[in-house]
Amino acid sequence: MSHYMTDDIKLRVERYLEKAKPLFEDLSVGLPEKIDLDKVSSEFYSMAVSYYKDAVHFYETGNYVNALAALEYAEGWMDAGKRLGVFK
Repeated sequence: MSHYMTDDIKLRVERYLEKAKPLFEDLSVGLPEKIDLDKVSSEFYSMAVSYYKDAVHFYETGNYVNALAALEYAEGWMDAGKRLGVFK
């Protein structure tokens, strides 16, 4: 891996961590009074498939860093959906 690529990845991670920090500092657990599981399952499915398609596109265009990130997002949505019981 070239020095440039390592620096680019490091900068991307640093920016991402900076943006994520306040989100995790203010994160709390709470359930809404009513959950529409049909809507949740549809939204989770849409997000997982969209990120997967993005990953394929990034890979095909040689943007491997973004392909990996999009694939991780797709897997995250899929795993969360499985844990909620909205995916088989």
